[in-house]
Amino acid sequence: MTIKKEDIVFNTVFWFVYFSYEWLAMASVYSEYHKFLVNAAAIVPITAAASLFTVHILFRKFHLQGRKRAFWIALILSILVFVLIRRSFNYFYTYPKYYPEALETMSFWFLPKLIIVGVNIYLIVGVYTMFYFVKAWYEQQRLANALQQEKTGAELKLLKSQIQPHFILNTLNNIYSYAVQRNEKTADLIYQLSSFLSYGLYENKETFVPLLKEIEVIRSYIDLEQVRYGDRLDFSLNVFDNMDQSRITPLLLLPLVENCFKHGFNSSIDHCWIRIDISKSGEWLVVKIENSVSQDTSQGEDTNGGIGLSNVKRRLEIVYPGKHELKIKPEEDTFLVILKIKEDKIKNDG
Repeated sequence: MTIKKEDIVFNTVFWFVYFSYEWLAMASVYSEYHKFLVNAAAIVPITAAASLFTVHILFRKFHLQGRKRAFWIALILSILVFVLIRRSFNYFYTYPKYYPEALETMSFWFLPKLIIVGVNIYLIVGVYTMFYFVKAWYEQQRLANALQQEKTGAELKLLKSQIQPHFILNTLNNIYSYAVQRNEKTADLIYQLSSFLSYGLYENKETFVPLLKEIEVIRSYIDLEQVRYGDRLDFSLNVFDNMDQSRITPLLLLPLVENCFKHGFNSSIDHCWIRIDISKSGEWLVVKIENSVSQDTSQGEDTNGGIGLSNVKRRLEIVYPGKHELKIKPEEDTFLVILKIKEDKIKNDG
């Protein structure tokens, strides 16, 4: 069994405090410092041994392992042993030296005295056990919280890294088509895709990024999709307030925009549109994303393992617990998502 530094410190402090009480507290009352120093030097190790044996042997090896019957038998036997050890010190050392008259009025096996000795020992054992298990409980909570944070951090990284491969594939196909045609837009498309991927690879490692940078990524994404849809896609992005100081967790809005293309449009429609409005309402950042929906498509949760709305909901729960609102309003011809995030959360944690 590995002895932890925290356990050494805890036991040192606890037994030092108890030793000081047994020696100085009693000695100051009777002004017999040597007598109570010897007394403390004897009974404190006995009580410490009883406490350590009860907690680290009986509780750990028997009680916590489900061996309850063995625990109680061993506990009763150990109580008898430690009571007799302390009683022996009192009867054969303390009484002859300081209270010789006591030897004439009571025997070694005088039951009331044995009970008093047992209570004195196991009252301290109980206090030690309480402090020890409270300390152990806090340590378990600390470890559990650390593990949960580590798990949540890993989950968050995974959620942020899930860029749709079909988008990259479509964009590369478009770039290939432009390259074959020697279209002058080829270089621009490669640059936009490179910037988009760079943001996804590096910026998403940050907990928060400037909101304006997230907006730039959305514009790049739309520009790359616009190559596929051409004039059939009508896109508008409106920022109604000053967002210079606003920050947001990266790639949070992109899945909402991507959802417009995945579930709202298809390649056969003549006209489709997306409107994004970003504003502030008091302490809230408000993002509204609305798009047209063709009659032969349905928009909603992504069931193909992509990032989708379920990804956004989970990330909001992790990063903005209790400080966000997400409303989804599907209609016959349109699909509206309204996201609200508390502005103080964006700024203070950024």
